[in-house]
Amino acid sequence: MPESADQRHNRELIELLNELRVALPGVQVLFAFLLAVPFANGFPKLGRFDRDVFFAAFVAAALSTVLLIAPSSYHRLRWRQHDKERMLRVSNVLTIAGLFFLAVSITCAVFVITDFLFHRAWAATFAAIVGAAFVLLWYGLPLGAAIRDLRKSPRAR
Repeated sequence: MPESADQRHNRELIELLNELRVALPGVQVLFAFLLAVPFANGFPKLGRFDRDVFFAAFVAAALSTVLLIAPSSYHRLRWRQHDKERMLRVSNVLTIAGLFFLAVSITCAVFVITDFLFHRAWAATFAAIVGAAFVLLWYGLPLGAAIRDLRKSPRAR
């Protein structure tokens, strides 16, 4: 028996919430780490550029936190308003944006830490590798599958 629109919305909401349960602890730990770093003894040794990249990581982590928690707030404020389809669409966009800022924050943190420990060339190399991994695995892989699905779809012919 095919699922109804309400059943589909309920299932999709549960799936979204389960995905957020995976992402939120990571972004919260990263944000806590970034909050503590300026108070560490080695932070004053960072050059101006590394401080700027660190600040970008910090702001991106804050934005990621806001965006990844926003679906919960939206759900609570729109509870029982028979608005699940809109809530799912908005929450999907918020989650994708939140994951983007999480990837930016992690990539920036990799750059700063690698530059501090080794050299700027290594930092740029490893940050590029990490950034490319995010682009490929978090966006390229699913979008590539979506494009293949569209090409296979009878409606696309």
